[in-house]
Amino acid sequence: MNIIFVVLLLISFAIAPAISTVPKECETDSTNSCIDKTKALPLKIIAIVAILVTSMIGVTAPLFSRYVPFLSQDGKIFMVVKCFASGIILGTGFIHVLPDSFEMLSSPCLEDNPWHKFPFTGFVAMLSCLVTLAIDSIATSIYTRKAVCDDSEDTTTPLIIHIDHLQITTRETSFYMLKTTIAVLELGIIVHSVVIGLSLGATNDTCTIKGLTAALCFHQMFEGMGLGGCILQAEYTTVKKFVMAFFFAVTTPFGITLGIALSSVYKENSPTALITVGLLNACSAGLLIYMALVDLLAAEFMGSMLQGSVKLQLICVGAALLGCGGMSILAKWA
Repeated sequence: MNIIFVVLLLISFAIAPAISTVPKECETDSTNSCIDKTKALPLKIIAIVAILVTSMIGVTAPLFSRYVPFLSQDGKIFMVVKCFASGIILGTGFIHVLPDSFEMLSSPCLEDNPWHKFPFTGFVAMLSCLVTLAIDSIATSIYTRKAVCDDSEDTTTPLIIHIDHLQITTRETSFYMLKTTIAVLELGIIVHSVVIGLSLGATNDTCTIKGLTAALCFHQMFEGMGLGGCILQAEYTTVKKFVMAFFFAVTTPFGITLGIALSSVYKENSPTALITVGLLNACSAGLLIYMALVDLLAAEFMGSMLQGSVKLQLICVGAALLGCGGMSILAKWA
């Protein structure tokens, strides 16, 4: 997954200068009175610390829910929490990432041809969904074939034991599918987190930094809750859970640090930045939307627990809408 991210980044940087030029209005420096590089740096450092802390709180909070009796993983309350978390991820894809990509790839700072002649955001998001589907399908096939081969080695086992093996195989396949889902999901969220951190780190607009820092703290906390709830389901070891949580928590601060380092050469309205970030956002949006709808919400709503209770289904729909609504409200500021 990290290789895919690096390849996309390199391709975007490679093609951007070759197919885009900067219009004159995008080359001029801003006369905004809020732009002050000296004052912006301390604000960015504060943003790094604040976002790191709130991200860690958000992503680790669900991991401690196993110590709360009424949040048992087999209970109805936990199911509602999972649907809420999935709604957060769905809202992130639709409300935060996809519109950003549309805005960047339709910027007047990009040449009319090809960027204004073709819907690259929708195209890349669609491809991202299909690639994610392929990864899901191939991974499931591999794990299923491996489990079946392991079971078939014992040819003297009675029929009833083979039935038990089939049930175990199904559970193992679902378990590995969930692990694959979490890995791909974290990739999409990490790409998004690095991108928004890069934008904050690169700007020297103190007015923007102050408001954006507060909004991103809430954004990362809610997004972390969504990811943390998914990590909890995969039954990783405690160490691996907290390693994954740590990587999520540090991605936005890393993006901010990278933005600070590149602030002298990184321009938000340059073709290279717009194309690179726009394409990465489109890819991330497709991945998050597919994961939220297919691997998370659909899997839960088609499961035995929700199919057995219309009342619980309605409650879970409300929880998912609440998660989407929360991220939609945050979209006003971040």
